Amino acid sequence: MTTAGKVATLTRGQAARIGRALGARPAGPRPGGQAARMPFVLLVVALLAGGLISLLLLNSALNEGSFQLSRLKKETTALTDEEQALQRDVDAHSAPDALQRRARELGLVPGGSPVFIGPDGKVSGSVSVAEAPPSPTPTPPTAPAQAGPGRSPAPAPAVPNQSVPPGAPAAPGPTPQPHQPAGR
Repeated sequence: MTTAGKVATLTRGQAARIGRALGARPAGPRPGGQAARMPFVLLVVALLAGGLISLLLLNSALNEGSFQLSRLKKETTALTDEEQALQRDVDAHSAPDALQRRARELGLVPGGSPVFIGPDGKVSGSVSVAEAPPSPTPTPPTAPAQAGPGRSPAPAPAVPNQSVPPGAPAAPGPTPQPHQPAGR
């Protein structure tokens, strides 16, 4: 048999012994291959860590915006409620009966007929001083009388007409208020 034929029939153990005898390296894992994988593994770990940190920062920023949005909604609701309360106050003070009552408190009286001045300086209408209308006399409430069968209720006692001399202050009392429709 030739040498080439013998090599072909050698077992793996025999080939390893011959290789060691000739000074060849074993065909096992190389230490250089392990070192070549280390930078790739570190790169993947660094990318994953960077991605997680950026997600955490993004989530924190979104939560901060959510808290700010919630705070602004509460502030808007409070300001809307305050605006509505102020509008109700304005509506209450600008109602005709409130204006009339406040004008009387200030001593104002209804004006008379208007007077106009033309572009040429001519006065049309008659000038007169506004006078206070007579104060209304309060009518006492009528008490319900005990009416039996066949009896009519007793008439309410008459109040003497109290006239106030001109220039004297009017007696305080309830003033008649015009009827306001509901919703105003």
